[in-house]
Amino acid sequence: MDWSRISLCACIILIFCTGFLYYPKWKQSGTEATLSWDASGYYMYLPATFIYNDLRQCSFQDEILSSYGPTPDFQQAFKHSSGNYVMKYSIGQAVQFLPAFLLSHVYASFSSAFSADGFSRPYQLGISIHAFIIAVIGLFVLFKVLRLYFDDKTVALTLIAITFGSNYLDYAAINGAMTHNGLFTIYALLLFASHRYHKDPSFKWAAVIGLLVGLASLTRPTEIISILIPLLWGLKWDTIKGRFHFLLNNRLHLLAAGSIILVIGSIQLIYWKYSSGEWIVYSYEDQGFSWLRPHIWEGLFSYKSGWLTYSPMFILILPGIYALRQMHPQLLLMTLVFILLFIYIAFAWDIWWYGGSLGQRAMVQAYPVIAFPLAAGISFILQRKWITYLFFIFLFFSIIYNLWLTHHAHRGGLFHAGQMTQEYFWKILGKNEKKEEYLKLLDTDEEHAFTVDEATLIFKEDFEDEGLSSDCGNPISDEGSLCLNAERQFSAEFKIDIASHGGKWIHTSTVFHCINKEWNSWQMTQYIVKFYKNDQEIKSRLIRVHRLLHDGETQSIGFESQIPEDADTMGILYWNAGSNKTILLDDLKVLLIN
Repeated sequence: MDWSRISLCACIILIFCTGFLYYPKWKQSGTEATLSWDASGYYMYLPATFIYNDLRQCSFQDEILSSYGPTPDFQQAFKHSSGNYVMKYSIGQAVQFLPAFLLSHVYASFSSAFSADGFSRPYQLGISIHAFIIAVIGLFVLFKVLRLYFDDKTVALTLIAITFGSNYLDYAAINGAMTHNGLFTIYALLLFASHRYHKDPSFKWAAVIGLLVGLASLTRPTEIISILIPLLWGLKWDTIKGRFHFLLNNRLHLLAAGSIILVIGSIQLIYWKYSSGEWIVYSYEDQGFSWLRPHIWEGLFSYKSGWLTYSPMFILILPGIYALRQMHPQLLLMTLVFILLFIYIAFAWDIWWYGGSLGQRAMVQAYPVIAFPLAAGISFILQRKWITYLFFIFLFFSIIYNLWLTHHAHRGGLFHAGQMTQEYFWKILGKNEKKEEYLKLLDTDEEHAFTVDEATLIFKEDFEDEGLSSDCGNPISDEGSLCLNAERQFSAEFKIDIASHGGKWIHTSTVFHCINKEWNSWQMTQYIVKFYKNDQEIKSRLIRVHRLLHDGETQSIGFESQIPEDADTMGILYWNAGSNKTILLDDLKVLLIN
């Protein structure tokens, strides 16, 4: 039985069912649509050029944001000193989208049901179909490459591990319009082209390599490191000298590939010159790299967005590196150098969690290369019966875990991209019931169960005093409530003596009335507790109360904090965190827990 082909078909079926039946983003709206957030930024070149003829001023932006809401504000481009707008993201993904965009635009132009504005349903669906086709091509080519080096069962399990057991599923099936899906396929094609070129050097395969490296770099400039794949392909330490002779003998091929890379790269330079008058523009503004302090540990293992935390299947590449050295030593140097350099660059980026990411999305495009040590590790295990059973148990739970994560990143609601904490992770792991109480642990790492008998009321504020209450709507109770809004961002800080009371924990609660919910987590009202020693702050904890509130809702919200041993005073304050939403507060209470 051809297990690898069956596996390939199962992976394709899973991607289709996930992306078109379980969570079809093209049917979603606002920031959940296919063309939203970063994907809308990659794509924005196309409607700006072909529909609005307005690549410099993007004067259509307000209409698109108002009608479709792909982002809360115009984040796809920034105002350059020239007075023109410059797209934030590189143009390569727009180049990949071009065929799907043109077909969608032709359909929308002749349809009376949809607007030919670049963001209506035909465009959303067209890009989603494009993403699916790209994913199928990528998996098929990876299947062909792996079959060159590994046996049928190993290839089958490797494809299952990547598709069913890692965040590749999310970025192929649901978030396929992100760059990672297309780059995954480019890398798979580059592996195949490198194999063919080194087997039989020719201008044809040199040109293909140049095209693929150029397109990868045009999509994400850091992908220029993809050039290492053909350069190091088949290289071993004892053949380095021979590789120089090989390159010298095929220098015209090298020149052809390099020329193609430069021509493709010049597309970005021409755009920058056209839009800003400058050949080079750093479009990420204040975002950049910390080359001397890369966030390696956080990127690999953190609860916030750790690669191996959320795709533990890839831990198998560690024994796989050893196994690859035994099975296919000609692949080891290329694989090892590329993976280490890729990880270094990915996690040197200051926003190392990459925004709304299920695990580490920045690693997804490297999976075709990572598939080599992964397959080698699986092959190594299958040859040893005593650990084969453990492997299948690990594979089973990795698949269940990944499917659970994928569900809760979209429909289930328990996974909060870029905000996960250790305490919250372990609180919700394996659960399916969504309890708002859990959300406090996205902000504070402390909770403490207590009974009424263990608690003593040490402070109460009802905001009836005219100096504390404010008039911006009906009070929650009695005559007055504290109000925070766009004009009044901070409350006073309420200081409480705790040195004379003893106790180890405090529980503070406040009644909140939410008029309109603030959805931006960074602007949610913060409920803050601080501890002091001799007027010096020694500890603080907070929760973002809009996580637990909904429009028009009134709710008492509280949380616990452990009292530092040497604290003599605590303080409580509220901050609206830059939000323009109005929120009312009342009945502050502080309980001391013995």
